[in-house]
Amino acid sequence: MSSETDRLSLRPIGQRDVEDLFRIYGDPATNTFNPAGPYPDREYAESVLARWLTHWTDYGFGMWAITEKQYPQRIIGFGGLSIRRYADISVNNLGYRFETAAWGKGYATEFAHFTLKHGFTELNLAEIAAIVRPHHVVSQNVLKKSGLKFVRDIYDVENAPPSLLFALSRQAWQMSNIE
Repeated sequence: MSSETDRLSLRPIGQRDVEDLFRIYGDPATNTFNPAGPYPDREYAESVLARWLTHWTDYGFGMWAITEKQYPQRIIGFGGLSIRRYADISVNNLGYRFETAAWGKGYATEFAHFTLKHGFTELNLAEIAAIVRPHHVVSQNVLKKSGLKFVRDIYDVENAPPSLLFALSRQAWQMSNIE
Protein backbone atom coordinates (compact mmCIF):
# COMPACT_ATOMS: atom_id res chain seq x y z
CA MET A 1 0.00 0.00 0.00
CA SER A 2 1.49 3.31 -1.11
CA SER A 3 0.65 6.51 0.76
CA GLU A 4 1.52 10.18 0.97
CA THR A 5 1.97 12.88 3.57
CA ASP A 6 2.15 16.60 2.82
CA ARG A 7 5.73 16.32 1.56
CA LEU A 8 6.56 12.62 1.41
CA SER A 9 5.66 9.62 -0.75
CA LEU A 10 5.72 6.18 0.85
CA ARG A 11 5.67 2.83 -0.91
CA PRO A 12 6.27 -0.72 0.25
CA ILE A 13 9.90 -1.74 -0.09
CA GLY A 14 11.00 -4.03 -2.92
CA GLN A 15 14.07 -5.88 -4.17
CA ARG A 16 15.06 -2.80 -6.19
CA ASP A 17 15.70 -0.90 -2.94
CA VAL A 18 18.75 -2.84 -1.74
CA GLU A 19 21.30 -0.25 -2.95
CA ASP A 20 19.47 2.61 -1.24
CA LEU A 21 19.04 0.52 1.89
CA PHE A 22 22.77 -0.11 2.03
CA ARG A 23 23.55 3.54 1.18
CA ILE A 24 21.47 4.82 4.10
CA TYR A 25 21.96 2.07 6.69
CA GLY A 26 25.60 1.56 5.77
CA ASP A 27 26.42 5.23 6.41
CA PRO A 28 28.25 5.65 9.75
CA ALA A 29 26.55 9.04 10.26
CA THR A 30 23.07 7.49 10.29
CA ASN A 31 24.25 4.93 12.84
CA THR A 32 25.71 7.27 15.45
CA PHE A 33 23.30 5.91 18.08
CA ASN A 34 23.08 2.33 16.80
CA PRO A 35 25.15 -0.06 18.94
CA ALA A 36 25.39 -2.51 16.01
CA GLY A 37 26.90 0.15 13.78
CA PRO A 38 26.38 0.55 10.03
CA TYR A 39 25.53 -2.34 7.72
CA PRO A 40 28.86 -3.94 6.81
CA ASP A 41 28.08 -4.81 3.18
CA ARG A 42 25.44 -5.15 0.49
CA GLU A 43 24.81 -8.79 1.40
CA TYR A 44 23.78 -7.76 4.90
CA ALA A 45 21.38 -5.19 3.42
CA GLU A 46 19.95 -7.96 1.23
CA SER A 47 19.27 -10.12 4.31
CA VAL A 48 17.52 -7.24 6.08
CA LEU A 49 15.46 -6.48 2.98
CA ALA A 50 14.43 -10.16 2.80
CA ARG A 51 13.23 -9.98 6.44
CA TRP A 52 11.29 -6.80 5.71
CA LEU A 53 9.64 -8.36 2.64
CA THR A 54 8.66 -11.42 4.69
CA HIS A 55 7.10 -9.12 7.30
CA TRP A 56 4.91 -7.52 4.59
CA THR A 57 3.85 -10.98 3.41
CA ASP A 58 3.14 -12.28 6.92
CA TYR A 59 1.39 -9.22 8.40
CA GLY A 60 0.25 -6.98 5.52
CA PHE A 61 2.31 -4.03 6.73
CA GLY A 62 5.94 -3.15 7.23
CA MET A 63 8.67 -0.81 6.08
CA TRP A 64 8.21 1.79 3.36
CA ALA A 65 10.71 3.40 1.04
CA ILE A 66 10.36 7.15 1.61
CA THR A 67 10.87 9.85 -1.03
CA GLU A 68 10.18 13.54 -1.22
CA LYS A 69 7.09 14.12 -3.38
CA GLN A 70 8.99 16.56 -5.57
CA TYR A 71 11.81 14.03 -6.17
CA PRO A 72 10.03 10.65 -6.30
CA GLN A 73 12.99 8.79 -7.82
CA ARG A 74 15.36 9.39 -4.87
CA ILE A 75 14.85 7.42 -1.68
CA ILE A 76 15.67 9.59 1.35
CA GLY A 77 14.79 7.06 4.01
CA PHE A 78 13.01 3.95 5.17
CA GLY A 79 10.46 3.58 7.91
CA GLY A 80 7.29 1.93 9.02
CA LEU A 81 5.71 -0.41 11.51
CA SER A 82 6.93 -3.88 12.36
CA ILE A 83 6.31 -6.45 15.02
CA ARG A 84 9.58 -6.64 16.93
CA ARG A 85 10.86 -8.33 20.05
CA TYR A 86 13.14 -6.31 22.33
CA ALA A 87 14.45 -7.93 25.51
CA ASP A 88 11.35 -9.14 27.37
CA ILE A 89 8.62 -7.54 25.22
CA SER A 90 7.07 -7.69 21.75
CA VAL A 91 5.88 -4.40 20.31
CA ASN A 92 4.34 -2.83 17.23
CA ASN A 93 7.51 -0.90 16.51
CA LEU A 94 7.63 2.50 14.83
CA GLY A 95 11.00 2.78 13.14
CA TYR A 96 12.61 5.14 10.63
CA ARG A 97 15.96 6.20 9.32
CA PHE A 98 16.69 9.06 6.92
CA GLU A 99 19.80 9.95 4.95
CA THR A 100 21.72 12.87 6.46
CA ALA A 101 20.64 15.28 3.69
CA ALA A 102 17.05 14.85 4.92
CA TRP A 103 17.81 15.68 8.55
CA GLY A 104 16.48 18.86 10.15
CA LYS A 105 13.52 19.23 7.77
CA GLY A 106 10.81 17.76 10.00
CA TYR A 107 10.44 14.64 7.85
CA ALA A 108 10.78 12.22 10.77
CA THR A 109 7.99 13.97 12.70
CA GLU A 110 5.77 14.15 9.61
CA PHE A 111 6.41 10.47 8.95
CA ALA A 112 5.79 9.47 12.58
CA HIS A 113 2.47 11.35 12.70
CA PHE A 114 1.30 9.65 9.50
CA THR A 115 2.47 6.21 10.62
CA LEU A 116 0.71 6.47 13.97
CA LYS A 117 -2.54 7.48 12.26
CA HIS A 118 -2.14 4.62 9.78
CA GLY A 119 -1.38 2.12 12.54
CA PHE A 120 -4.34 3.12 14.66
CA THR A 121 -6.98 3.78 11.99
CA GLU A 122 -6.06 1.41 9.16
CA LEU A 123 -4.35 -1.45 11.01
CA ASN A 124 -6.42 -1.11 14.20
CA LEU A 125 -3.37 -1.54 16.44
CA ALA A 126 -3.98 -1.09 20.16
CA GLU A 127 -0.54 0.38 20.88
CA ILE A 128 2.53 1.53 18.97
CA ALA A 129 5.96 1.72 20.56
CA ALA A 130 9.44 2.90 19.65
CA ILE A 131 12.84 2.04 21.03
CA VAL A 132 15.48 4.76 21.18
CA ARG A 133 18.98 4.99 22.57
CA PRO A 134 19.33 7.26 25.64
CA HIS A 135 21.61 9.81 23.95
CA HIS A 136 19.52 10.13 20.78
CA VAL A 137 17.73 13.28 21.93
CA VAL A 138 16.55 14.29 18.44
CA SER A 139 14.70 11.01 17.95
CA GLN A 140 13.26 11.22 21.47
CA ASN A 141 11.92 14.68 20.60
CA VAL A 142 10.28 13.30 17.43
CA LEU A 143 8.56 10.64 19.53
CA LYS A 144 7.41 13.15 22.15
CA LYS A 145 6.07 15.55 19.50
CA SER A 146 4.18 12.60 18.06
CA GLY A 147 2.54 11.86 21.40
CA LEU A 148 4.58 8.86 22.56
CA LYS A 149 5.51 8.78 26.24
CA PHE A 150 8.49 7.24 27.97
CA VAL A 151 7.48 3.92 29.55
CA ARG A 152 10.67 2.35 30.91
CA ASP A 153 14.24 1.32 30.27
CA ILE A 154 14.77 -1.96 28.44
CA TYR A 155 17.95 -3.97 28.33
CA ASP A 156 17.94 -5.00 24.68
CA VAL A 157 21.64 -4.70 23.77
CA GLU A 158 24.17 -6.81 25.64
CA ASN A 159 26.98 -4.82 27.31
CA ALA A 160 25.31 -1.49 26.52
CA PRO A 161 23.26 1.01 28.52
CA PRO A 162 19.52 0.36 28.42
CA SER A 163 17.39 1.64 25.58
CA LEU A 164 14.31 3.75 26.22
CA LEU A 165 10.85 2.39 25.46
CA PHE A 166 8.28 4.96 24.34
CA ALA A 167 4.66 4.02 23.59
CA LEU A 168 1.27 5.43 22.68
CA SER A 169 -2.09 3.68 22.94
CA ARG A 170 -4.82 4.12 20.35
CA GLN A 171 -7.06 5.60 23.05
CA ALA A 172 -4.44 8.19 24.08
CA TRP A 173 -3.79 9.01 20.41
CA GLN A 174 -7.51 9.56 19.78
CA MET A 175 -7.72 11.88 22.78
CA SER A 176 -4.62 13.86 21.76
CA ASN A 177 -5.77 14.82 18.25
CA ILE A 178 -2.15 14.60 17.03
CA GLU A 179 -2.17 13.94 13.29
